Amino acid sequence: MDAKEYLMKASKELDGPIRQYIGDEEPSDLIAASRQYPYAGGKRMRPAMALAAAGAVGGDRMKAMPLAVAIEYIHNFTLVHDDFMDGDEQRRGMTTIHIAYNVPTAILAGDALFAKAFQIISGMDVPDSSMRNILKYVSQAVWDLARGQQMDINNERKIVSEEVYIETIRLKTSVLFAAAAAGGALAGGADERTVQAVHEYAMALGLGFQIFDDYLGIAGDPAKTGKSVGNDIRKGKCTVMVTHAIRNIKDPKVLEEFKSILGNADATDDQTARARSIMEDAGSIAYGRRLAKEKVDEAISKLSILPHSEEKDFMIALAKYAIDREV
Repeated sequence: MDAKEYLMKASKELDGPIRQYIGDEEPSDLIAASRQYPYAGGKRMRPAMALAAAGAVGGDRMKAMPLAVAIEYIHNFTLVHDDFMDGDEQRRGMTTIHIAYNVPTAILAGDALFAKAFQIISGMDVPDSSMRNILKYVSQAVWDLARGQQMDINNERKIVSEEVYIETIRLKTSVLFAAAAAGGALAGGADERTVQAVHEYAMALGLGFQIFDDYLGIAGDPAKTGKSVGNDIRKGKCTVMVTHAIRNIKDPKVLEEFKSILGNADATDDQTARARSIMEDAGSIAYGRRLAKEKVDEAISKLSILPHSEEKDFMIALAKYAIDREV
């Protein structure tokens, strides 16, 4: 199965429901700001995950549609706030909300999306016990997202341990994937053991996806990724490749040279290329790719509990796509 084709199909399927929950109300500027990111499309991997999980456990995918929309709203709520915190001016080819409107409106738009998401979940057609568990997974994910974001801020321009970095990306990236998957499985009527397996699948997938994203930031083709290979080095981003390099560079002088380039906002292209070469020599870039594959293999192994279905095929294909992409 082609994961990208499935995602495109799911995104079209989600388009109508995503647009139905934010009505024409006043103030119109807040409504327009709240609609901007969810209506813009994108990969919509998280809501697609919720729908696929419901079908993969033998349930009705449409039972998970409200959850899928809510997950997408929550994801976009985090993007609105992230863009403001990071000072970004563009998102998906559009002017970011805090620039297009203003900072107070952007904050309120994020808050509005967050509130609307839980309003949508509260109207799901599922048993009360499933509703409580869906709310538990989703609310825990939002709490963990906030923790992960703060850890990421605290980690800036620091060399932290691999364990700290893995925990940071687990909280920032994996938890919403996992909430979508577990919630979808619950909406599909899965038992506790199956829900847990699907949750663990998505958690490992999120880690593999982010570790590979970091790998692309160093070893990817800038023409395809749209990122300069030196940006993460200049920003001092402490990835698993950096932590591996710090542990494995044997020559103290080379280690000192590497540290002097890492986090130097004014580093030249030659210097960032030298840092990349040092990481290659230490086996760190290969290590990043290998660790991403280990996480994806772990994710796929969790799906052995599920019967064969198109949705399961997609979940496997999505995991493989996470480490077999160029952007």
